[in-house]
Amino acid sequence: MPISAHEIETLLRESFPAAEINVQGDDGSHFAAEVIDESFRGKNRLQQQRAVYAALKGKMDGNNGELHALALTTKAPA
Repeated sequence: MPISAHEIETLLRESFPAAEINVQGDDGSHFAAEVIDESFRGKNRLQQQRAVYAALKGKMDGNNGELHALALTTKAPA
């Protein structure tokens, strides 16, 4: 079943309630997301992206994942 940008944002908002989140894409499997959150301060890019992937709760796991591709930008607020 395809996933929507709104569903991705909802999942991310559960883990990052105060974040600035922008999800784009409408083909059901390829998306771009920007997540700006204070919890990323002091973490490297890999740590930040792992936190985002964990928030997606397996939606990208393996061939059966609902989310095929996610171009991800993460950072702490300026």
